[in-house]
Amino acid sequence: MNRKRILSVAVLIVAIVFGVISHAQSKDLVLVIGATPVPHAEILEKAKVLLAAKGVNLQIKVFTDYMTPNLALNDKSLDANYFQHLPYLEDFNNANKSQLVSAGTVHYEPLAIYSKKIKDLKELQAGEKVAIPNDVSNEARALILLQDNGIIKLKSPGDLNASIKDIASYSVKIELVEIEAAQLPRVLGSVSAAVINGNYAIDAGLSPLTDALASESSTSIAAKTYANLVAVRKGDEDRPEIKELLTVLHSDQIMQFIKERYKGAVIPIE
Repeated sequence: MNRKRILSVAVLIVAIVFGVISHAQSKDLVLVIGATPVPHAEILEKAKVLLAAKGVNLQIKVFTDYMTPNLALNDKSLDANYFQHLPYLEDFNNANKSQLVSAGTVHYEPLAIYSKKIKDLKELQAGEKVAIPNDVSNEARALILLQDNGIIKLKSPGDLNASIKDIASYSVKIELVEIEAAQLPRVLGSVSAAVINGNYAIDAGLSPLTDALASESSTSIAAKTYANLVAVRKGDEDRPEIKELLTVLHSDQIMQFIKERYKGAVIPIE
């Protein structure tokens, strides 16, 4: 075989190899998902490697609030998002006439009460301010936690839509201040206590196990009611890349990562 023929064969082999690679890459399923930074985006970064081996190219877009990821999912800027629980998703759908649904739950983050001024809830005095989330589902959840710890009593103890106006009585007449959930860690130093969502607490370096005055029990109804989920548009639940994502998020590797990384501040749904 002469040199020109050898060169031609070599070029052909290279072309075939690159063609196969290009074809394989073109078959990868692209999945664009929105998430809040901690723990959701961190968990997804671990899942990204596992998904790549399954032919799914996971692209993660990070959001720092609760409203934008659902708006982006609804307008098809995202294929899915991962940051919220079902009551919050249902409130969003009702308010925006959208049809976003859960593709499956992944983990649970205990809601907890934190303070930089007191070491026990019994130290709360009349007139002192306690900050709570201002969205419907998380406000109710915060009120139920305050009720469980003897601070207030609700007219309907298990009301998942309760607001301040549904408080029947106070054990001590504190002032409840409604604040956007993402801002709660920032105001912690200016109130007597704050009820903070798990993801924002973790992001602020707070742990419900070591820093909280009180937190939801992992065996409570809240663990099921407020489990964090992957949301998609109705009809997308059975897309292959969505199913692969949920399979990976429930894999032993991801479950172990959650347990080791967050040490009880995030509890996997197995």
